[in-house]
Amino acid sequence: MVAPTTERKPIDTNPSQSILQGILNSSREAILVVDASMRITAANASAQEAFARQNGPLDARRLSEIIRDLNLHEGFQKTLTENKPTDLRIEFTGAEKRIYDVHLAPIDLEDGRHTIGVFYDITQIERLERVRQEFLSNISHELRTPLTSIIAYVETLEDGAIDDRENNRRFLGVIRRNAERMNGLIADIAELSLIETGNVSMDVKNVKLSSVVNDIYVSLSSRARARNVELINTVESDVSVAADPMRFEQMLTNLIDNAIKFNREGGAVTVAYSESEGKSLVSVADTGEGIVPENLQRIFERFYRIDRGRTREVGGTGLGLAIVKHLARLHGGEVFVTSTLGRGTIFTVELPTA
Repeated sequence: MVAPTTERKPIDTNPSQSILQGILNSSREAILVVDASMRITAANASAQEAFARQNGPLDARRLSEIIRDLNLHEGFQKTLTENKPTDLRIEFTGAEKRIYDVHLAPIDLEDGRHTIGVFYDITQIERLERVRQEFLSNISHELRTPLTSIIAYVETLEDGAIDDRENNRRFLGVIRRNAERMNGLIADIAELSLIETGNVSMDVKNVKLSSVVNDIYVSLSSRARARNVELINTVESDVSVAADPMRFEQMLTNLIDNAIKFNREGGAVTVAYSESEGKSLVSVADTGEGIVPENLQRIFERFYRIDRGRTREVGGTGLGLAIVKHLARLHGGEVFVTSTLGRGTIFTVELPTA
């Protein structure tokens, strides 16, 4: 009887290295192990993805070939010589700039002392922190401006102007307008926060587009007349779009209101409809001065103003377009903008076809 044969597995000549590599690859953070000569002796898959670029495998390459950052090199050296952990922050520019918090620690392996570096990618955290700081700065400014005006006029009334029959009503009117501005800002902030968290229920129906546009034109007609802006509705009466009626009217109202505000005297606002590749396209066009390309990239950001002086003159909270963007996405669509300097701007809301 012939004894059964078993396949013999190759002997791992360096089992500790295999174990180390397995441990490193289990981490989502990028990890590099560097020896005393500043050569990389081990790198996990996340590090290969983050730092290899077109250089091929990282193993056996000098650290300076991969990451050209003096502070990082000094950190690895310091950890080796002082035999204690080091923490630092670096910026690495590959396909895009990334920011890392790096923790370096000494580690003894079979061939001597090494430094292991764990790279925590904090790019998104830093980006969110900048957004938070900018938001707080903007909201403080936007609230402080009307509040300062309210306090000034209240003090004027308290100092005796309450008995000034020629001006006391005017002062009270200024206080009311600034209070309404603050109230509108707070309402828009609450609305945007609700939308961004996804806590908005959408009741999508077939909405008659032309009727919605006409209703909005009626509600904004006094503003249009004040600027001598013509309101044009080119949408056929039988056109329907799939949208939540209230939210869709909110989007169009914001876009049409902006088109009136930032139009030129005697200009026009035109709402049109088309379909493309299974999508409904609702456009709001004005005949204003247009928007320069660098501003187009940021037009939907919260509080972003192209011309703060002009915006304050015509009113608005700076949140309208951000609300439009988020509402369009909640519908499964998007909003786009195109502009030609001296000729005007077109905002287009793209929605799934009804």
